[in-house]
Amino acid sequence: MTNIALAATVTTGEAVTFWILAPLALLGAIGMVAARNAVHSALWLVLTMLSLGVFYVVQAGPFIGMVQIIVYTGAIMMLFLFVLMLVGRDASDSLIETLRGQRVAAVLVGLGFAGLVGTLVARAVSGTEAVGLDAANRDGNVQGIAALLFTNYVFAFEATSALLITAAVGAMVLAHIHKPKSEKLGQPETMRLRFRPGNYPAPKPGPGVYATSDSVATPARLPDGTLSQRSIPEILPTRELSSRETAPKGTEK
Repeated sequence: MTNIALAATVTTGEAVTFWILAPLALLGAIGMVAARNAVHSALWLVLTMLSLGVFYVVQAGPFIGMVQIIVYTGAIMMLFLFVLMLVGRDASDSLIETLRGQRVAAVLVGLGFAGLVGTLVARAVSGTEAVGLDAANRDGNVQGIAALLFTNYVFAFEATSALLITAAVGAMVLAHIHKPKSEKLGQPETMRLRFRPGNYPAPKPGPGVYATSDSVATPARLPDGTLSQRSIPEILPTRELSSRETAPKGTEK
């Protein structure tokens, strides 16, 4: 009865930790769903997982807290990030709907599945007392979990790890775009294509830059609209300017 009473009380440090990390965990969950970039979504999920790991440690569960941080956050999520960055999918890929209304249908199906699973779990655990915990935790919680994990459930544990690796490799294989060696252009071929007739080898003007000519023999305009002959090198012959170019800025029609 003493342990139950202690578990029901909330210390000041536990309350402060909860009120600091609970908004961060909620923010990470919302950011994971709302982020358009898959890498950003995974990073938001990392924030939520780290907050959950701290919650487990505060609730006197150091083993499950470390598992949450080391295994899920440090291993599985980093594996997902590695696959996403290796695949290199653009954020715009997730915005294209191949089927009309698939997002609405996915949301409805997800809510229905979540409600179904929640109802099943609630009906399964309500009014049920756990048995065998004292025997399993006789030598300690960590030792009991390790004994069960590597004896009775060793095949399920190994199958799960193999499944995760297979899923990561399969995602890379499906998303990899293979190009024949003949289609891969090297630096010499790229240079020759740039200087072929009809191509423009020099860099294009940047945004907001407007010019009537790209010739170095064309003089620059001063703030009042007149032309500056000093902007032309003396060794270059100036070309004949049209009336449109010689007119002050703002007076041409």
